[in-house]
Amino acid sequence: MSEVKLAADVRTSFGKGAARSIRRENKVPGVIYGHGTEPVHVTLPGHDLLLALRTPNVLLSLDIDGKTELAIPKAVQRDAIKGYLVHVDLLLVKKGEKVTVEIAVETEGNLAPGSFLVENVLNTLSVEAEATHIPTSVSVSIEGLEAGAAIHAKDIKLPAGTTLATDPEAVVIQILAAQAEEPAAETEAEGAEA
Repeated sequence: MSEVKLAADVRTSFGKGAARSIRRENKVPGVIYGHGTEPVHVTLPGHDLLLALRTPNVLLSLDIDGKTELAIPKAVQRDAIKGYLVHVDLLLVKKGEKVTVEIAVETEGNLAPGSFLVENVLNTLSVEAEATHIPTSVSVSIEGLEAGAAIHAKDIKLPAGTTLATDPEAVVIQILAAQAEEPAAETEAEGAEA
């Protein structure tokens, strides 16, 4: 888990026009909320925030008027065409606090010899972890598995201090037998006979 320090400025102007002028300055409007406090509307540096958000479940250390707050991204809005950041919602967290987040599921290893396909039914797992120790991903071994095999959420070994929030019986990965297609020449010949 990486922690990224960003300077945030409290903003007092709201609305579409104010947000556009903030984005013209290469900054991103955002809101910080959580722990029963009033939401704080902020402006964040656009490029630094974009780089920070490339890390899954990044922990942001925000300097707001001389006070440091820890937050994790809750919702990120991007422009549909150009992909730049439009707005970000951040959730306040504290050291030692447990949060529920989605972590990526990665496969490793080789299947048994034969024609098999790996189907990732779930690409992410919902887990509960300490806010300052959120894992970025979890690895699942598919070594030697054959068609019909399935890996459930309860079968995945999670990092220490992390508990499963997804249904334990949910299928995460399943192995399927590859289906052979009929040659195109045979189907054309059958069509001509009919």
